[in-house]
Amino acid sequence: MSAESSRPPAVPSRMPPPPPPSRAAAAARPASPASPPPGRSVPPPPTVSAKPALTLEKIVREAFDKGFSDLHLGVGEVPRFRDRGQISTTDYPVIDEATFYRWLNEVLRPEEVQQFKQTLDFDGAAKFEFSRIRINIFDSLMGPALVIRLIPNTILTLEQLNLPTVLRDICHYHKGLILVTGPTGSGKSTTMAAMLDYINKEMPKNIITIEDPIEFVHQSRKSLIKHREVGRHTLEFGNALKASLREDPDIILVGEMRDQETVNTALKAAQTGHLVLGTLHTNSAVKTVERVLNLYEPEQQAPVRVSLAESLVAVVAQGLCRTTDGKRAAFHDIMINTDAIKDYILRGDLDEIEALMPKCGFDGMCTMNQSLYSLYEEGRITEETALEMSPRQNEMAQMLRGRI
Repeated sequence: MSAESSRPPAVPSRMPPPPPPSRAAAAARPASPASPPPGRSVPPPPTVSAKPALTLEKIVREAFDKGFSDLHLGVGEVPRFRDRGQISTTDYPVIDEATFYRWLNEVLRPEEVQQFKQTLDFDGAAKFEFSRIRINIFDSLMGPALVIRLIPNTILTLEQLNLPTVLRDICHYHKGLILVTGPTGSGKSTTMAAMLDYINKEMPKNIITIEDPIEFVHQSRKSLIKHREVGRHTLEFGNALKASLREDPDIILVGEMRDQETVNTALKAAQTGHLVLGTLHTNSAVKTVERVLNLYEPEQQAPVRVSLAESLVAVVAQGLCRTTDGKRAAFHDIMINTDAIKDYILRGDLDEIEALMPKCGFDGMCTMNQSLYSLYEEGRITEETALEMSPRQNEMAQMLRGRI
């Protein structure tokens, strides 16, 4: 057998199969549209337009433009406004938790949001271009909630607020204690801001404010003003008040007379040549004196009564009522610490003060009923409003009938 015949038969050569297309190439290749069933047209794909998310600034701006005082925002609820003392609802959607925390991040630092998550309470302040806001955040059954108080950047004057002229007069005292009181939302901060603004424009004073948080911001004019916020510029309210005595002040504004220590330091400052302005949550001038004394044990009240009688300049208790033009007006209970009032405070005859105040209009004093009746006579409030807001409705009814 030859060598050629001994070789195995030749196998025909095969071409290797083409490699599969890469994923990138497959993705780049246009997909062939599926053929529609016979007799049916395929609608074009819908166009999705991203709706801008509702911002906290937009809601606050609406409240500011409409003259509302507060916003109430909470998970599971629609946003609501306080419109001249009454809560009004809105057409905004119900707030979910993601939206709520997105709004918090608009006005708070990350560490402040974390602080709320840890403590479940937070007090603070922030600022938009058109308004400052005071913030309180809290947890509730429905979830976290937020209340915002609007604080105008522009401070209204005593005249613009139609406040009694005696408030301007007491700003000229060089030392002593002035208390502006009233329930929450009664306009205490607005009144104190107007008084401080008057001093700032007219007198060369050094003014230190200690607040929690800072509300109205004053720019130094004739006076030098320094604002301090508890938690941001000082750790303790009492420490800041004590330190203020070493900061060469003429006037000290205390955000709230909250405890014995604060009252003691404020009285000490008032007795050592400083004018101290402070607030309390009381409904009348006489109840303010009672509240201060009741911060102490009975055996401690006698020396405090002496200090209070010597240092007190005036107590201005305030409320707000709706007017006939849909706005709000302040009404007052004003006690000026005359010699007669001082004597009654020393003796503890506070009931006698209530009987004396209506007769001392010449000194700038007035009762809430007298203030409400003046608003009624001016046509700014109705008879029903005067009766509703009166602390002594029987007396108010007699005044309206002309019997007093």
